[in-house]
Amino acid sequence: MPPKTSRTERRAYDQNLYADRNKAERFFGRLKEARGVATRYEKTAVSFLATAHLLAALDWIR
Repeated sequence: MPPKTSRTERRAYDQNLYADRNKAERFFGRLKEARGVATRYEKTAVSFLATAHLLAALDWIR
């Protein structure tokens, strides 16, 4: 994470890694918008993973 602007001693950080982390967090946030994924209504791990794959494909298309 980038340091706060009020810090007197600047801390180094990798901007590319931070951007990738942000993309991953936004992706999982969009996946959680689907209520079934957020509350995990699926009974088995296979159906949960299938739902996650379906939502990821739909997000990729969008």
